Amino acid sequence: MAGAAPPASEPLATPPASPSFVHEVMPILSKAGCNMGACHGSGSGKGNLKLSLRGESPETDFATLTQNLHSKRLDIDDPDASFFLKKPAKLTDHEGGKRFDAGSEEYRILRDWIAGGAKYDIPQAPVLTKLTVSPESGILADPVREVQLQATATFSDNTTRDVTRWAVYEPSNLLPVVSPGGLVKAGKAGETTVVVRFEQFKTPVRLAFIENRPDFVWTALPPAGFVDELIFTKLKKMRTPPSPVCDDGIFVRRAHLDLIGRVPTRAEAEAFLKDGNQDKRAKLIDDLMATPAFADHWAMKWADLLRVEERILDTKGVAAFHNWIRQCVADDVPLDQFARAVTATTGSTYQNPPANYYRSLREPTQRAEATAQVFLGTRLGCAKCHNHPFERWTQDDYYRFSAVFDGIDYNILKNDRKDENDKLEFVGEQVVLLTGKQELKHPKTGQFPEAAVLGSRENLPAGNHLEQLAEWMTKPENPLFARVQVNRLWSHLMGTGLVDPIDDFRLTNPPSNPELLDALTDFFLKNGMKAKPLIRLICQSRAWQRSSIPVPGNVGDTLNYSHPIVRRLPAEPLLDSIHRVLDMKPGFGSYPGVDTASAIPGVLFTGRRSKAREDDRFLKQFGKSPRTTVCGCERSDESSLSQVFTLTSGPGVASLIASSDNRLTALAAKDFDQKEALRDLFWRSL
Repeated sequence: MAGAAPPASEPLATPPASPSFVHEVMPILSKAGCNMGACHGSGSGKGNLKLSLRGESPETDFATLTQNLHSKRLDIDDPDASFFLKKPAKLTDHEGGKRFDAGSEEYRILRDWIAGGAKYDIPQAPVLTKLTVSPESGILADPVREVQLQATATFSDNTTRDVTRWAVYEPSNLLPVVSPGGLVKAGKAGETTVVVRFEQFKTPVRLAFIENRPDFVWTALPPAGFVDELIFTKLKKMRTPPSPVCDDGIFVRRAHLDLIGRVPTRAEAEAFLKDGNQDKRAKLIDDLMATPAFADHWAMKWADLLRVEERILDTKGVAAFHNWIRQCVADDVPLDQFARAVTATTGSTYQNPPANYYRSLREPTQRAEATAQVFLGTRLGCAKCHNHPFERWTQDDYYRFSAVFDGIDYNILKNDRKDENDKLEFVGEQVVLLTGKQELKHPKTGQFPEAAVLGSRENLPAGNHLEQLAEWMTKPENPLFARVQVNRLWSHLMGTGLVDPIDDFRLTNPPSNPELLDALTDFFLKNGMKAKPLIRLICQSRAWQRSSIPVPGNVGDTLNYSHPIVRRLPAEPLLDSIHRVLDMKPGFGSYPGVDTASAIPGVLFTGRRSKAREDDRFLKQFGKSPRTTVCGCERSDESSLSQVFTLTSGPGVASLIASSDNRLTALAAKDFDQKEALRDLFWRSL
């Protein structure tokens, strides 16, 4: 398999005498990059020629190319004079450069098609039904650093054809270099996914290139459950050793930070280390999940996704929505029930808090994109203008799904906005209504699209489409909902999702450990789609409890959970931990009475800089989400030089350290014992 020459491109079934426009001409245009967004596939085309993006519409491209069969572009009487041949072969000026040689197989096929009359495929011509790639996946150890992919197309008449030469190969990262003939070469160890595309079919191939390590011996502790078993299975294949389980001091700190968003007190940390019970780790996990701080911390994560912010919802709406979310977390409301309430609730945004979800999403397309991304892990935005280039969603799918959310309107009972020019600022109660009025039109047809759930060919029946959507979306049989929620919880605790980005589930972005995602999803479903049992399961695994210090052989691993990835604390846990170490309470000018950053319901400080206090500015600088979209990427956990200055010499931290009410002053006021002072600060911060 490795290092083999590219397979011959001869078809396994005899091709027609005149080349097929759909199965031969179109793949050549795709292979040459002619229909990519940077070339003729752009919205306005290039050089007076516009093709459908990535060849999504052969019929349209055929009509465009054959408008005049006796033109400079296409001349059936003199095929060699056609610009359709001369430009890509660089026999005349071509801004896109040479795409293939004159006399090449590509040139011959295009010329034969033109000479045959430049015809479209006959109606009864076979259609592509399947694209198979071999190998489907692979783990290759040094010195092997290359593998030849072979692509086979299967058609509706059961014929097959080797399309290795004509397929397009797109690696997911910069690790490999893939030749036009499908030979994958990697310069170093790592993992990648190569998406193989032919016509509108896409097949992902997951490949891992690993160091040989002939002396590798598996020495890990026995697994604590199926989570570890499935992680160990892949680590063994990758010849990657796991780091050891962390000590109690690291565990107690990690548990507090991950579960409730703050460091433990000295008393909590010392008590845990002195506890001799064998089940103390499991008990601490349960104890922390029962605290109000757990509800604050995990409600904050949902508030980011559901756009709980004051500009559109106003302060009263934010308080109502946040309190409802927090109570759902505290009560461990099943996530299917939670999602149904969010997506199907209408009425007063003050009296029915989940109705605020639609208050912040004012257009049908916004609602469709947000719902798909948050609850189905699907990014639909590309399909608004054209068929999705990386997924199966078409433009028709996009507008039919958006039509589900058409007919939502608002009875604005009051609006005391402070900025009359800001049409998205609302201050006052609103009532979310279902009017049934259609306003959304398909941009290509100009017609009102029929409402349908994502990917369905069947129209939704008359009735409350939001309730129908919520019911369909949260069914256990839905292939996406449960997996997306599982992946999101896993990512929060483990630092990276099994599917990453966590809201981008697609065929061309497969999970790093599909067996583990399947098993976790089964567990989640069996436990009624509740979050706490899954959080408990993950935190009790050896995978979550490992030391973050790498060992020889796993230093470069960022995908397979051989050791936790070191992360900067998010803004709220970092600020809360600083105050906790210094034994001080923060102050948030916009939220009187709130004494932890994780409990802040909204984001007033992000748009009210002149009113912000130092703690408010700290949160903004360290990446608290402004909540203007449903993308988790709005929250930044990246480090910056300005953050370093804030921590070392910023006025906020400096004032905390200089305060006469902090722990440092209290320690100095006693009979000063340097060793005891250092010991106290160590227990509080580390």
